[in-house]
Formats: sequence, C-alpha cells, structure tokens
Amino acid sequence: MQKIPVIIIAGPTAVGKTRLSIEIAKHFGTSIISADSMQVYKQMDIGTAKPTQEEMQNIRHYLIDEIEPWEDFSVAEYSRLACGYIEKISNEGKIPVIVGGTGLYINSIMYDMDFSGSSSNEDLRKELADYAQEHGAESLYSRLIELSPEGAAGIHPNNVKRVIRALEIFYETGEGKKDFASAPKLRDEYLPILIVLSRDRKKLYELINMRVDMMMDAGLLEEVNRLMASGCDKNMVSMKGIGYKEIINYLEGLCTLDEAVEQIKMGSRRYAKRQLTWFRRYDFAKWIDVGEFEDHSSLLNFAIDYIEDILEK
Repeated sequence: MQKIPVIIIAGPTAVGKTRLSIEIAKHFGTSIISADSMQVYKQMDIGTAKPTQEEMQNIRHYLIDEIEPWEDFSVAEYSRLACGYIEKISNEGKIPVIVGGTGLYINSIMYDMDFSGSSSNEDLRKELADYAQEHGAESLYSRLIELSPEGAAGIHPNNVKRVIRALEIFYETGEGKKDFASAPKLRDEYLPILIVLSRDRKKLYELINMRVDMMMDAGLLEEVNRLMASGCDKNMVSMKGIGYKEIINYLEGLCTLDEAVEQIKMGSRRYAKRQLTWFRRYDFAKWIDVGEFEDHSSLLNFAIDYIEDILEK
C-alpha cells in the first residue's frame, strides 16, 4: 500500500506556525487541516489567534470554526474528522498540510489510538478530583501526560472529568505503563513529514507576551463578554482555554484586568514549555530554529527543500 504523505507543521504558541504553513500550502497547491484544540470553536477568534481570512490567502482550512463553544468535542472526534479530511485532500491529488500546537491532536493523526475506557473507582475518582481542585486542571493533565501519554491522546486538556477517567484507567489496569515509543503504533497509511519550529526561549516568551498584548488591543475582553452573553459559562471546556478563563475571572471580580493579562501571559509561556516537551518525544521530527534564519523567505525555502527531499525518496 502506498502511503499518503502528510506534512505536519508543529511547535509552541507564537513561534510562527500559521504563516509558514500557509506559504507551504500555497507552494504545494493544497489545503490545511488545523491541529489546534481552540481554533476548532466558532466565535472564538481573538483568544485563539485564529488566522483571519486575509491571512489564509484563499487557502482552504479545515477544523477551524467547525463547532460551537458549548458543544462537546474530543480528540477521538478530532481524529475521525481530520483523517477524513486527509483522505479528501489526498483524493484530490494534493498533499495535506497539518498545522497546530496541540500535541494530542497531532498524535491522533500519526498514531493508531485506542479511545476506549473501563470501569470506575469512586475513592480514586474523589482523590483525583480533590487534586484537580487544589492544583488546577493543567497540573492534573500534566500528571496524566507523564504517566500515560497514550491515555491522554483521547482527551482535551481542559476536560477534567475525562482526565480523571484516564488516570483511573491507568491506576486500575496499568495499561498506561508502556512508554511512548512502544505504546501507539504509527498509522500504516500515512507518511508523516513532521517539522517542529522552535526558537530561543527568551525571544519566544517576548513574542508570547507581545501576542497577548495584541489580543487585548484587538478586543479579547469584548470577545469573552459576547461569548458569555450568548450563553457560554466558565464550566464549558472551551471557556477553560488560556485567555478565556482568565478574562472570566476578571469579569467575575476575582482579579484586576492587569492581573488577568499577566496570568494569560504566564499561562501561555507555561503552555509553550509543555508543547516543546511534548514534541521532543518524536524522534523522527525535523526541528527548525526559526531564529537561525536571516529572514522568513530563507526559512520557507529551507522547509520546502526538506519536504521535497523526503517526497522524492
């Protein structure tokens, strides 16, 4: 069976994935599938750094603006939809381009994942719920990543109930004790061409802080106000995303606006660090330090040359 080549542009938030992916898609005359757990939601544009119509440059984007903020959406559903779009684009004679920083979503494309579950344990569930209450959803999710990356692959990081469920499965069955390399197997039908963008951490953090300021200037506060007015609430998975939960805290009087902005910046920096840690798991990834190129054109040419070299093999 001839494998379907799939170009994947990954990396931390604010590193420049969107621009590079659009230019690569233009070069190959193809479409893009988003691998971003927040951009899939409609009405959430500013806080998710969703590309504008102008930035998309008439390139077809899938899995952006596909579900409402109040709808449930899992990695299992993402995998089903993304693989369907990969097949659609491939059948058009084009090479799909995946772009995003949600490692779980990228994992679900490259690997055969098992999204099934097992029985529950009330005492363990309460212990994990108490941990989440004390330390926060991100800390609980990080715990799951460390113990069972394959268990995490079917879950949105903000979905505390499902994170707890996956940890229950790990402790009850021990199935999560397999290491990352020996657990999920790469899909036989795809040839993943994975590029991970990175850059100097200090510079990356500066870009993240600048992006958050730009989001505020662009109307993030007003966007969250509109979402809340349309019926969204802080318990929804979509509203627990970085940038949204902090503004909701401000709207509820739990902090000042300046404090909320600083929390967004800190949360985004921590998320970028976790993203980089996640992508280091892939030993076949091509890492590109964008800071080593004198301009964006040089970066683009380097990436295209790398992709074309693999395609020619």
